[in-house]
Amino acid sequence: MNFDPDSTAVVVVDMQNGFCHPDGSLYAPGSEGVFDRIQELLARARESGASAVFTRDVHPPEQFEDAHYYDEFDRWGEHVVEGTWETEIVDELDVREDDHVVTKHTYDAFYQTDLEGYLDTHGIKDLLICGTLANVCVLHTAGSAGLRDFKPVIVEDAVGYIEEGHKEYAVEHSAWLFGEGVELDDVEFS
Repeated sequence: MNFDPDSTAVVVVDMQNGFCHPDGSLYAPGSEGVFDRIQELLARARESGASAVFTRDVHPPEQFEDAHYYDEFDRWGEHVVEGTWETEIVDELDVREDDHVVTKHTYDAFYQTDLEGYLDTHGIKDLLICGTLANVCVLHTAGSAGLRDFKPVIVEDAVGYIEEGHKEYAVEHSAWLFGEGVELDDVEFS
């Protein structure tokens, strides 16, 4: 699959210590196995001139205190709490000064963030989405992208997960409903 670097961004979802490191509170073992693939995708994208975007899931300690229903701490336990080591992007990935970093507070990287404005301002239409967790933030970010008329393409072998079945579900659901999937070796920039 060929992508125009002028209108493409690699979106690296939530590759943070809280999800990707064994000491993280919501550790997803399948996330460690995709570090090299994500780094390779980033290197190829940057070499072509495509943009790189990183998302960080960050929760203020009081975020869910007055929640009526939506309370991630109740569902998952406290995780990636603002100001902690867990919120940092893993050292294995090369985040550069000119990369765009989005701080989000929900599964969806578009919800109440500057992501859509950044993409529109830079003429980006195609999103190569990788990162973690496959069936949570990756899937919801891809779905939200499609609803906003961006083309979400999940890089299937660069997506982390808690269980293999979660990744399979996310990739199949995305392809069926709103996006496409591709293997890293099939991504080309021209």
